[in-house]
Amino acid sequence: MTDFSPLFTPFRLGKFTLPNRIVFPPMGLQVCEGGVPGEEAAQYYARRAEGGASLVITEGVYIDHPSSGDNPLLGRFHGEDAFAGWRNVAARVHASGGICVPELWHVGLIYSGPDVLTGGPLAYRPELGQVSPSGYIDPASKVCEGMTQTEIDDVIAAYARGAHKAVELGFDGIELHGGHGYLIDQFLWKALNHRTDGYGGSPRARGQFVADVIRACRAELEPGMPLILRISQWKMVDYNARLAETPQELEELLGPAVEAGVDLIDCSQRRFWEPAFDDGCDLNLAGWVRKVTGVPTCTIGSVGLDSDFFVNLGEGKTSGLDLAGLDELMRRFDRGDFDLVAIGRSMIAEPDWPKLVRAGRFDRLRPFTPKALDDALMAHVTR
Repeated sequence: MTDFSPLFTPFRLGKFTLPNRIVFPPMGLQVCEGGVPGEEAAQYYARRAEGGASLVITEGVYIDHPSSGDNPLLGRFHGEDAFAGWRNVAARVHASGGICVPELWHVGLIYSGPDVLTGGPLAYRPELGQVSPSGYIDPASKVCEGMTQTEIDDVIAAYARGAHKAVELGFDGIELHGGHGYLIDQFLWKALNHRTDGYGGSPRARGQFVADVIRACRAELEPGMPLILRISQWKMVDYNARLAETPQELEELLGPAVEAGVDLIDCSQRRFWEPAFDDGCDLNLAGWVRKVTGVPTCTIGSVGLDSDFFVNLGEGKTSGLDLAGLDELMRRFDRGDFDLVAIGRSMIAEPDWPKLVRAGRFDRLRPFTPKALDDALMAHVTR
């Protein structure tokens, strides 16, 4: 019998001591009417903290910049009505015993309407004043000019305002969404970054933008508040893309973020068990990031399930349980590959997932169905 007790040991994150290693990650609810999270969304997040997640990260929230994103069902981090909703989210999670951070988000050129999280068609929206490092909406399509230094400075300032507001609203830190092909990732990923100034060219130069964002946000956070960076290999425009082709490139790319003071790197994968590189080593993305940076990492990707979220949301199919996969998770955790484990769809289907795993009640775990998210939210509406 695999020993899961290491998942329930404390971990120091900034000034906080998390009681266990389980994180509830950012999952797009698409229930924020007009960008405002209602009481059901607040209770949804709180229920995952009550179920045992020590750290709860909200869905991506649009920062206060004209083209950060315009999906009316996803959260925004500007406007007093939205602020009131997010203040309630933080308070509800705290009341349930969890630490809570918002994920600050700017999509750059990656717009696709209400289905952005499941991969709708991409379209350039010039009326929104969209920005990107070099004007590429995908690796083959340049649709506008790259950002000027003034435009870069404006976006960095908007991230900093988001960090300042997170403190004011009672959150415990922030996560920056730097993955999946959105704006920060557009600077990191060489397929979309063709700049020839200090923000492009070498891997280290491509990492300079996120380092500048981290420094600006760090200046607005209180001492000891954790600053988390989410990264990914895969992109919304290319599920098989790679942020870096080798561990050496990955180390150089993330070096500026490490020097700027990132506390945790949240490594998004579709399947946590897959190796990050074709080099014969089985380390996943979180494992390699931890090895080359020395910064604590969080892994994610179909933990406890037998298929990734595109099967659920894109194809409308159920992901079954994969208990053998949990043995593999612990093998990697015990080896020291990563420090935290994010449980997304499994905790949507069963909010008490951490408590049940700790108690060995694997018979109570549930598969994830496409309607599980609706069921989870309706549970709080009908209480």
